[in-house]
Amino acid sequence: MNNVQRHNPPILFDSRKVGFSQISVREAGGLKFISISGQVSWNENREVVGGKDIYLQTATSLRNVEAALVSVGAGLTDISALRLYILESQISNSSEITRALIDVFADSLPCATWIGVPALASTDFLIEIEPDMVIVSQKQAIPA
Repeated sequence: MNNVQRHNPPILFDSRKVGFSQISVREAGGLKFISISGQVSWNENREVVGGKDIYLQTATSLRNVEAALVSVGAGLTDISALRLYILESQISNSSEITRALIDVFADSLPCATWIGVPALASTDFLIEIEPDMVIVSQKQAIPA
């Protein structure tokens, strides 16, 4: 029995055409485990938002993460960690990446790992953001 649900909200591009789902959700032991594919600055029509501006690409990628979360009943504050895959040529623009993170998360910044990479899936992408999270269901609270 497959107890993993796959989601592909229409606000994100239809990734099934390229071989993957945007979101997987599994509920077990009173917890909801949500995995989200790495998000880039594509809109639902697979058009890059932000051009070569690392701030705009980071903010758009984070808004795509948020849209994915909202589509399964979660939000940005449920993120425990982020992995940021940053094009090596953009690592020196860390202040713009930081500004986008602070603008989107405000006081709820998750922990993060920044990874410089030589390339991403498209030459138009400057950054890809992948969140990890666990959400406690309404049925159970985490013991202190």
